[in-house]
Amino acid sequence: MYHPAELYSGRKTWHTYPDGGPNRGQWAPLNTRPWSPTQRCNGGRIPSDHPISLSSPPYNRGERAVHYAPDKGSSKGHRQALHVWDGKEQPFEAQNWHHNSVRSFHNRAGTNNGYLTRPGQRYINWDSNVSNSLHGSPRLHRNNREPQPPPERWAPSDFRRTFPCRMINDRAGPWKRPASHQRQAQMHQHSPPPQHPSSTRDECPAKRSRDSGPDQELKVLLVKMKIDGTHAFNMAEVEEQKVPLCQLSIQNTAAEVVSACKGAKVKEKFMESYLLPSLSVKPNISIQIPIPREKLNPPTPSIYLESRRDAFSPVLLQFCTDPKNAVTVIRGLAGSLRLNLGLFSTKSLVEANAEHAVEVRTQVQQPADENWDSRGSTQTWPCESSRSHTTIAKYAQYQASSFQESLQEEKESENEEEEEEEQDDSSTSASGKSSPPSTDTKATSALPSGKNATANTPSSELKSVGKIIKFGTNIDLSDPKRWKPQLQELLKLPAFMRVESINNMLSHVGHTILGMNTVQLYMKVPGSRTPGHQENNNFCSVNINIGPGDCEWFAVHEHYWQAINTFCEKHGVDYLTGSWWPVLEDLYSSNIPVYRFIQRPGDLVWINAGTVHWVQAVGWCNNIAWNVGPLNSYQYQLALERYEWNELKKVKSIVPMIHVSWNVARTIKITDHDTFKMIKHCLLQSIKHIQILREQLTASGKKICYQSRLKEEPAYYCNECDVEVFNMLFVTSEHSTKKTYVVHCEDCARAKSASLTGVVVLEQYRTEELMKTYDSFTLAPSPLSK
Repeated sequence: MYHPAELYSGRKTWHTYPDGGPNRGQWAPLNTRPWSPTQRCNGGRIPSDHPISLSSPPYNRGERAVHYAPDKGSSKGHRQALHVWDGKEQPFEAQNWHHNSVRSFHNRAGTNNGYLTRPGQRYINWDSNVSNSLHGSPRLHRNNREPQPPPERWAPSDFRRTFPCRMINDRAGPWKRPASHQRQAQMHQHSPPPQHPSSTRDECPAKRSRDSGPDQELKVLLVKMKIDGTHAFNMAEVEEQKVPLCQLSIQNTAAEVVSACKGAKVKEKFMESYLLPSLSVKPNISIQIPIPREKLNPPTPSIYLESRRDAFSPVLLQFCTDPKNAVTVIRGLAGSLRLNLGLFSTKSLVEANAEHAVEVRTQVQQPADENWDSRGSTQTWPCESSRSHTTIAKYAQYQASSFQESLQEEKESENEEEEEEEQDDSSTSASGKSSPPSTDTKATSALPSGKNATANTPSSELKSVGKIIKFGTNIDLSDPKRWKPQLQELLKLPAFMRVESINNMLSHVGHTILGMNTVQLYMKVPGSRTPGHQENNNFCSVNINIGPGDCEWFAVHEHYWQAINTFCEKHGVDYLTGSWWPVLEDLYSSNIPVYRFIQRPGDLVWINAGTVHWVQAVGWCNNIAWNVGPLNSYQYQLALERYEWNELKKVKSIVPMIHVSWNVARTIKITDHDTFKMIKHCLLQSIKHIQILREQLTASGKKICYQSRLKEEPAYYCNECDVEVFNMLFVTSEHSTKKTYVVHCEDCARAKSASLTGVVVLEQYRTEELMKTYDSFTLAPSPLSK
């Protein structure tokens, strides 16, 4: 194979591919730097060292966009290349036909690898050995230097991909076999090498099917006929009826889906949902039936583990992932699995990596069930905090000093209480001899203000209200070199709780998502708050309290998230991106039950898919947490729902669900019927989106350049609206101090240029590849059924 160098450099020089085929990293544009995979949250910007080439040849799904002709000015075997950006294709011409194609074709007639031209012989494997030469691509001949017999003459139609046969009107033509009395005459006549017919693609149905799209099976109808005592077969291509686009389902094959998309003329942007509308696995919870006030704080589902066997029981997985259980507290997990949680203590963290970065949130300390505004006049939903950064060593020093200050304050408080008790005793003995208190004194003591207004509140909470605290959050523990002992210790957990596992959708993202498929650490002092939220894309989460203090949790089932969203809108805070702390009375008045519980050291909290939750530290403690995505229908449905809601709200989905769905389909055998149908429908909608977009671009004359993905290359997001951009990338270049390439979605690309001028459309997966994945993704038999 040869590399058309001027596709990239504009120079008429020739290079061959290295061993192993073309490598994008070695064939980058000469005037630009190769690309490299982007990092997380890059806003769709592609650095200039990425190996994607903006001058890559167009991918036309089976069409031969580049045709070669012998170059007199080049060395033997070299071919002239086509400039991709010229916007023209070189047609087949007489000089393009290989000088030895006919000779090579007929030299195979005496073997079983080509046409057998002698009468009475069968035609065997007529396609496999002549397809290259007949399609205009030169082939290597082992015996080119040996004497060749004179070329044999064939009818003009025979140089196409045809099968000689007699027609009804006795005229030879495509797919028709000549009469027996004509064969001998044809075999012994000679003529110069024929010209390649220009209308082959139009006349030959086999070539039309190859050039028009992905490789498909050609269905041919054979009709046996008897004419003048001679039996013959009349062959015709059978055209299948296309399925209407609106009637496509997961029962259709990928070829039928692609065919339907070609026939459908969609002028506007294709906007169908990836969700299967006829299937929902959410539990049926009615909010119309009033719940008694005493039942608005239901008991939290809890499991007490006594042995390692209990932790690895399948019953635990079923209980945690049950859609009816919003949250599960697993007590005694660390003890039953013998987890060494001391590896995550503040002392161990400082010894391991003292200068590691810590994000700090400065907050106002308040009681867990209250959230006062800045003036302290009324309770509200917004929960404000400021952001800064420090190191593990510095925050550890703050955490320790805060503990020492608390001990000192507690000691002083005890001394004050003893002094007050002594004063009360002395005043009581003195008041026995004095007159009773006046009515003015009684009236003053009854006023609901000042110290008397909070007389029933413990003195420790009185002193903590309004105090400024610092919360160390989002400490990244993803580096396996720096945190090897800590990460290895977590491998003792059951498979469905681990950071990585085969049935965890987040393990099939293909790149790192900090805090989701990696471990994050939280260092807390009393009052540190994690505001209310649902996990990214409604994924499940695992949280282990390292201790020594406790944490208090609040949780609400996913069913009520829209009601909470309404409260956020009412108080002027964004539900998805804002910081809010629910007022419990507002939830109770709206008939929303709230789980409230204490997480002690060594306890694991499993947050089920979509659960709304908020957390406050009771004491000084550290926590570790990460997300998991169990492959079940409830998790997948909620993740895809939030994916589309984020797109509607112009919020980035941290988990690229379309990218993940295709990766899961390639690597995992799904046994659950509902999960299979949801994923299959998502793949179906993805193909429809891609093919309709392709048809629209092709109809407008826009070229599509194929550029395959690199290993561990991250998913791409639009630089403008943060929506996931799968497969079809609209790329522009930015000229700054360092030249970069920026990815856009179709809408944002057309907003810059309606005709996509200056935009290069890159395709990362061939249609045949996606079709193969779609067709091979089938429901696997359940292990119990074997």
